[in-house]
Amino acid sequence: MFGTLTDRLGASLKKISGQAKLTEDNIKDTLREVRMALLEADVALPVVKDFISGVREKALGTEVSQALNPGQAFLKVVQQELERVMGEANEGLSLNVQPPAVILMAGLQGAGKTTSVGKLARFLRERENKKVAVVSADVYRPAAIGQLETLAGQVGVEFIPADPKKKPEAIVKAALAHAKKGFFDVLIIDTAGRLAVDEDMMREIRALHKIANPAETLFVVDAMTGQDAANTAQAFNEALPLTGVILTKADGDARGGAALSVRHITGKPIKFMGMGEKLDALEPFHPDRVASRILDMGDVLSLIEEVERKVDRKKTEKLARKIKKGKSFDLEDFRDQLQQMNNLGGMAGLMDKMPGMGQMKEMAASQVNNKMFNQMEAIINSMTVLERRYPDRINGSRKRRIAAGSGTQIQDVNRLLKQHKQMQKMMKKVGKKGGMQKMMRGMEGMMGGGGGMPPGGGMPPFGR
Repeated sequence: MFGTLTDRLGASLKKISGQAKLTEDNIKDTLREVRMALLEADVALPVVKDFISGVREKALGTEVSQALNPGQAFLKVVQQELERVMGEANEGLSLNVQPPAVILMAGLQGAGKTTSVGKLARFLRERENKKVAVVSADVYRPAAIGQLETLAGQVGVEFIPADPKKKPEAIVKAALAHAKKGFFDVLIIDTAGRLAVDEDMMREIRALHKIANPAETLFVVDAMTGQDAANTAQAFNEALPLTGVILTKADGDARGGAALSVRHITGKPIKFMGMGEKLDALEPFHPDRVASRILDMGDVLSLIEEVERKVDRKKTEKLARKIKKGKSFDLEDFRDQLQQMNNLGGMAGLMDKMPGMGQMKEMAASQVNNKMFNQMEAIINSMTVLERRYPDRINGSRKRRIAAGSGTQIQDVNRLLKQHKQMQKMMKKVGKKGGMQKMMRGMEGMMGGGGGMPPGGGMPPFGR
């Protein structure tokens, strides 16, 4: 996420952050590079102009020139301006109305609207403790209603059936009656998308808005369309009283133009970001945290929240007790660690939120990906319980059987056993006095000049 923008801004700001004194000349040169970085990231021109003038005005002020370290003070100004452009603070959903609170979802076809309905329903059920119902008023796209029914089943919320032969207005009226009768807290309405903004679509969604009287009208837009995302959101905003935006596919957007443009152009806050295909991959949008990620300062708060939510505490505590007692770290423990990391979005998802990773993200992503994690898990699952607990007993014939059972090669099995051995050595260090420091030194060596980090072989147990 924001990889291109992070690299370009990082190179520009590195030059000035070491300066003992800021002058109009060195600020001018840096701002020219920052401007080019933003334009290359597909940030809308009015947003770039506003951002640059805001940074210039503050950077030439007395607060920066009299600072102990003017270069770092300039970096702080850039961070503050990024936050301002994206909306200062997270704006949550306003659902304090007479139940059911209605959320109307709008957007173009292919933006990920129906999937976002499922993700939002799960978010409200699990993290806001709401009783949620969903309904599809999309009678045009084949299987749209069926897709939402499947998603509703997966996230554990009520699906209100809809007859595709009926008009969308009739579907919404019936859904409202059902939600009131069932005492639901929230009703999420999925609407039809089009390939482009057209009058028929706007007329229909305005009619649905009038019937539903939603507490929230959210525009779902694909982050990968860059500044076009902001322009489309503006077109919808002129036809419909939007209350916020959901930015989908943000994990695949290396440029970041949409995140920086939407708020400024529409005046509407980004409320959520879709960060992957999984149904729990929906994050509240925090401008301060996103600004930190863009400037390669990481997003430790979001990482902590994710660990709290997704890491299995019982397994973590059990492993900690086991290691403390000096017991061996076996392949079942190794598999648990792989699953925990997968839950947190894999190596790339972790490193995206860790400060100062820079180009190491790409290095890690190229060496360690989710496909590799899945392959490693398949190999461990093909072993017997005895083999998982006593890996040293795995001889040549056992390796052939394991490789055949997991659809892999013998060298893949050998690689996994080698990685497990490295991890096992680290766990032994953790169990000893001052072990964590020794383990971190070992990790630094592995991540340094020795050919990069071995897949799965450099992560401490989660939740420690």
